[in-house]
Order: sequence, then C-alpha cells, then structure tokens
Amino acid sequence: MVSLVVVAVFLFQGALFQPPQAEAFKIFPTDDSLTHQQITEAAFLRKMVEVCRDVATSQGKGFTLPINSKLTATTVQKACSNSYASLLKLSTFNLAIIQTALSNAAVDRKQFSTAHHFDDEDFKNGRDLITKGIAAVKVSIKKGNYLSARTSLGAVCHTLQDFYSHSNWVELGSNVPFSTLIKPELPLNNLASRDTKTCKSCVGKDCSDNILPEVLQQKLLTSGYFHPIFPDKPAGKCSHGSIFDRTSSTEPTGGINKDDISSDHGFLHNRAAEMAINATMELLEDIRLATGDQAFLRLMGLSQTSVLAFVIDTTGSLSNYIAEATRVFISIIDSRRGTSEEPSEYILVPFNDQDFGPLIRTGDADRFKEQINSLSASDSLNPGMCLSGLMLTLTRAPPSSDIFVLTDASAKDTELKSSVEAMIESTKSTVTFLLTNSISTRSQQNVSLSRSLSQSEIQLYRDLARVSGGQTIDVTNTTSSQATAVITGLITADLVTVLQAARNPPKAENFSFVLDPTLSNVTVYITGDSPVFTLYSPTGVSQSGSVADGPLGSILTVGNLKRVKLNSTGQTGEWKISIDSTNSYNMRVTGQSSVDVLFYFVEIVEGGHGDSWGQRFTRPFIGRNATFYVSVTGRDSVTVTDVLLVEASGSDVVRGTIKAVGATDFLVNIDRIPEWPFVVQLKGLLNDSSLVSQFQRQSPTQQQGSRITVMAQSQNITQPGVPLSLNFTVATNNTIGNYTIRARNDQGFSVSFPSSLILGTEGSAQGSVTLTAPSDTESGTDVTLTIEAEAPGSTDLNYVTLQLTVSTANAIFSGCYSLSLCLSFFFFIVCHFVCF
Repeated sequence: MVSLVVVAVFLFQGALFQPPQAEAFKIFPTDDSLTHQQITEAAFLRKMVEVCRDVATSQGKGFTLPINSKLTATTVQKACSNSYASLLKLSTFNLAIIQTALSNAAVDRKQFSTAHHFDDEDFKNGRDLITKGIAAVKVSIKKGNYLSARTSLGAVCHTLQDFYSHSNWVELGSNVPFSTLIKPELPLNNLASRDTKTCKSCVGKDCSDNILPEVLQQKLLTSGYFHPIFPDKPAGKCSHGSIFDRTSSTEPTGGINKDDISSDHGFLHNRAAEMAINATMELLEDIRLATGDQAFLRLMGLSQTSVLAFVIDTTGSLSNYIAEATRVFISIIDSRRGTSEEPSEYILVPFNDQDFGPLIRTGDADRFKEQINSLSASDSLNPGMCLSGLMLTLTRAPPSSDIFVLTDASAKDTELKSSVEAMIESTKSTVTFLLTNSISTRSQQNVSLSRSLSQSEIQLYRDLARVSGGQTIDVTNTTSSQATAVITGLITADLVTVLQAARNPPKAENFSFVLDPTLSNVTVYITGDSPVFTLYSPTGVSQSGSVADGPLGSILTVGNLKRVKLNSTGQTGEWKISIDSTNSYNMRVTGQSSVDVLFYFVEIVEGGHGDSWGQRFTRPFIGRNATFYVSVTGRDSVTVTDVLLVEASGSDVVRGTIKAVGATDFLVNIDRIPEWPFVVQLKGLLNDSSLVSQFQRQSPTQQQGSRITVMAQSQNITQPGVPLSLNFTVATNNTIGNYTIRARNDQGFSVSFPSSLILGTEGSAQGSVTLTAPSDTESGTDVTLTIEAEAPGSTDLNYVTLQLTVSTANAIFSGCYSLSLCLSFFFFIVCHFVCF
C-alpha cells in the first residue's frame, strides 16, 4: 500500500507556496454562460479574421466575412484561404485552439495561487505572470517551439480573462480592455489599498449594488477575496462569492464574481466575457506585431509546422546504402519545397556502434541536404546505438514529428526500449524503420561486410513502429524507388488513421472499417511475412492481395510491406478485409481528410472551488477509472456515438461514457484502464447541411496504463545558472524492489538524479532531480523535463512530464497566510487519501 503520509507530505510541500484559488470562467458549459475555452476560441477566430482582412486589403482583394459570435473555424479557414491560398490548414488550426484551451483549463488546477486568478487584489503579481508569460510565448516562437508557445499562451489567457470576471473593471464602466496588464512598462495606478473598504453586504441574494459608491466614483480597482476553508478577509473587502467561498459569509457578505450568469454579479457575465475576448485579441495582436505574420500563422496553426527527422546508421555495412538513402531523402525534401507540405524544420541524428549524434536541426533545406551528403560510414560491423539516436530525436524534436530510422543491424541499447515507447507515447511522433541487408566492401581489405537481423531483433523495431503508428519496411538498393513512394505517402499532409490492428501471435481475422465522404487517397498497409488477404468494398466487390491491379485498387510490394491504394471512386461506406497469416502482421488504413480526432488524458478535480481539469502528462493507473478529452477537428458539428479503448494486439474493448462539452469536444470517462496496450477508436456522424454520414477515426499512437505513480513537485520557473531541485515521489501497490530512475530534458541542460529508488512494503519512495540551465540561457526559454520510473525487470514503466520556463526574474511565490492554514491543507490531503 502507498504510504499516505509520504504522499500527503509531498503534496503539502508544493502547497506551501500557493495560496488558495477562487472560481473562474467555467470549464463546462452551463446555461448561456461562456467558458474559458469559448472565450479563447472566439478571440482566436476574430483575430484571424482581422489578420486575413488586413492581408486581403493589402493585396487589393475583397474580404466580407463579418466579425461576430457566429464565426466557426470552418468559415474562418475558408474566408482566409482567399488571402493565404494553400497555406491555411483547418485541422492544425483546430489543433492550435485545442492545445491553447487545454493549457488554459489547466490553470484552474493551481488551486492556491491568487496571482493566477487576480483574487485578493493581487494585481501586481497577476500582471507579472501575464507579462512573463507573453515573453515566454515570444521566445518559444522565435525558437520554433510552437507547442510550448501555445502552452504558455493558454496559461496567460486564463489569467488575463479572469481579471475581467474577478475584478470590478466592468463595474467601473470600462468599455475597453485594461491594456496595462500586457505592458510591463506601464504603472498599475488607482489600486485600492489593503485598508480601503470596497464593498457592503448584499441584500439577501441581490448583490447588484454591493460595491461602495466611493470606490466606483474614484475608479478604484479591486477584486474579490476567496478562501475555501477560513472566512477571514480584510475588513470591508469584497468577496469573490459562491458556495465554495467561506469569506462570502463574513461582512460584507456576498461577492462580485461574474464567472457565469448565476454568479453574484452574473448580470454582468456577458459584458465581462466580451471584454475578456477583446483583451485576448489585444494580447494576440501584441504577439503578432512582435513576431511577424508568418510566425503568427504558425502559432495559430494555419501554416505548416511539421518536422521531418532522419536517424541514420553510419556503420561500415551501410556505406553503399547511405548513398542511395541520401538520394531518396533528398528527393523527398525537394519534392515538397515550395509547397504547403514543406516541413518547417529538418532533423538529422547519425549513430554507429560507439556513439550517436550530434543532433542537427535546421529550417534550411539546402543546409540540411549538405549535412546528409556529408555523412560517412565507419568500419564497424557491431550492433549500433540505434535506440539512443532515436531517443535523442524524440527528446529534442517537437511533438507529432515524422521520424525515419535507417539501419541494417540490431540495436546494442535494447534496454532503452521501454523509455523509447514512453517518449513516443508522450510526443505522439511517428517512427518508421527502413531495414536493409545491403552489402558494402571495405576497399583496403576487399572484405564483404554484412549484418543480418534475427526475427527477434526485427520484432523490436516492428514493436516500436506499431506503438507510434509507423511502419517497418525491408528495403534494398533495387527497391529504393518503391520505398520512396511509400515514404512520401506516410508524410502526406492531413493524414488520418481510420483503423489499425496488430496480431502477434498471428490470427486469421476479418476487420471492418467505415470510409466517409471527406476521405481521399485511402491506403491500406499490411506489414508481415507473406500474409494472405482479401479486400471487400461496400458493394460486395472483392480483390485478392495477389492481384496487383484490380477493381478496388493497386497493390505495391516493398519487402515485407504491401500497400493498397484504393481507387478514388466508390469509397464511401463499410469496407471489410480478411487477413490470414502464419506470422505476426500489422494492418493500418489511412487517408487524407480535414476531419481528425485528437485526444488527451485529463484529470478532473471536483469540489473545493468548483470543477477544474488539466492534461495528464503521465500514464493512467491500470484498473482505475480515467477521463480523456476528445476533439473532432475539421467540422463545426459532429455526433459521437462510440469511444472505445481497443486492444492494440487483440480484439478486447473498453467502452467509454461520453459527455459533450462543445459542438465537437467531448469528455469521455473510462471505468477502468485495461492491462493491455490500447488505441482509442471513435465512431460517429458527420452533420453536414445536406448529408449525414458515418465516420470513424483511430489514434495512430498506442497508449498503455501503469501500476506505478510518479508525482513531481509543481514548479514553473527556473533561473539561468541556478540549480533547481525538484522533489518527486514514486509509488506502487504492485512490485517492491529497486526501481530504475531516469530524467531527461529537451534543451540538453545539465540534469542530475538518483539512478534508482528502493520501494519497500509501503510502496513509495522520494527522490530529487536537479536541473541547471546555462547562465547564458535566454529568458523565456521553455524546457520540458521528463522523469521516469521503471519497475524491476522492466516489467512496468511510468513517467511524469513537467513544463518549465527559464526566467531572469525571481519566480513568483506567495506563501500561505498562516501556518495553521498550511497545516489545515496538510490534514485535508491526508483525509482525502485515507477516505478515498
């Protein structure tokens, strides 16, 4: 059993630095109130209309789309495409909004920070959070880290939006946003002092006139006080209000928040929400002016931000094939230059039997081609450090990158397999292995060199590719042109997964999948040693896998992979494919579509100051319930009928319970996380104006649960040149013994940590990771720190991922009001773990 006291002490340490938090604009839709996500999305849409209108005007084009509350991602994308042509992408625009909204929602988990929510008249610290966050956004954009930029942006938006709900800015008659909040050079004037009385008690439930007249006349800025446990507040001060706010029962009673229509000042909710939208737009304009239109488009997800990465074996037996692979890779790079599918960056990581790296990253295609051409082979025949090179790439590349690994030998660092799987899972990058048995010659000795792979060694690569939704392709010099065609299809823009399955051990099985009208270039990939299959169309027409060109499509064979490209006509409806094989096989159905599904595990925190939630950056616990957020991109309205966890290498399923939180957004509750690895499958209806059609999508990345819990101390800021120590706890109710600990970060900063922790009968242990950013690190640089714990015998692994920002200014910490408050929170945590 996990030591409850250890867990409570660990959480208590993090709580010491965070005073209590009040409610905010809601995260779940209620009546006609606007949520943080709706406010953020509205600001994104309106700002993009402004930008596209400006561009159209500069080009002498007309632009008629009005800015109002009826804007949708689809209408904005269509209107803006007249200005930006093929650059604009609906699916990535939706993704940018979702990533920002997830970070926005996560701020409500900072339950004890007045600064994050402008409670208790904490205006200076709140403004500092906003301005430092804006700086972090701009630095991340400058470095091309757009996901980090959106993460910082979402947090800033939440705090900025809360100002208009929690302060009296709207009650003061203000008609424009408080621009001082995003401009650190401007003074914060006319703040109510701590001794200034600001409110009188509400009359029953009527709080429409509870702010003192002299406060309104003098235009003094104030905000409500909030505490979930103690009723104390400075004399005469306004409270936040709500049933969770104990201070609202102390004179003066009531509150002033405008979080929703039913709040104490809910009659001003719509004005506050509209002001929050305008303030968010002002923030976006500030970022746009500082970074330029092209970078701003990438931040908003409306232009390509993909990364193409190559991990290449440079040992002696591959010397001949390196030249051919170089030709293949360069042809792929050249084929995309100047198109909407041109990657924004390229990454190259070489490896051999002794070393791996360095990682080369550039946005210059010509420079990247020079780097590939400069690769040379060593003299060794030994297994290479393949997984080390792949791990470096996964750690330093942005999420959702396309990674291609070229090798002809086994990996000497197989102990990294579970860590690589975890990194694939957390980054959602796709990894494809190109395996070759080519022969080269060592000229000075005229000796033929070759390395061969056993089935078990090949299986390792197949397992990693399957986890990522990638492929494992056997290629030779003579089949390189076919391999090029396959690779090109794997990195096509707007690629979605309709269905994927793996069977190991093999099993004869029939699979079905639904193709909807939005899909094009539908392709079926079957990887394995000579599987026999037959494909059936919705009309009953069939084609055997032995027929290269048939009534349903054309089949290309590259080594152990068969690629079936379906004909462009008669695709819509339910298809079937039957597969029989004596060896393990993988099957995947993909297509191009603007309709895709994104999902993230989230943690819902109920009670206290109200429901809050945020993305989980760790594996869910096996056997317990879990919640994940699902968003369908590319449509303004959808109906989701089924969300399933499907066994990755079998046919078992766990069905989820669906709750809509928007027209295309859903929270899905799972009663239990299964023991087996799984993918998420979604089925539903696309609601077009003239047609309703079935559709299905599946997550390309495989997920899995764990019986290990890894918790890390909450910390957002680190300073250059100053070591930062972060406490973490590893707990389990399963295996006791020596747990391997690993820690890594995506910036290459110095990091130290214990190599192992011993978990005894109480099932928990604590450790500390020390991260040191170099003294010359630019302020605003984001760093992702991952801490792993692996059970004895590599039987289980879990991780936790932390996002930190390097800042030259001191971090903002607000201590507990009193020791008794901290102790109360400590006992609250102990009770929570004991009781539940």
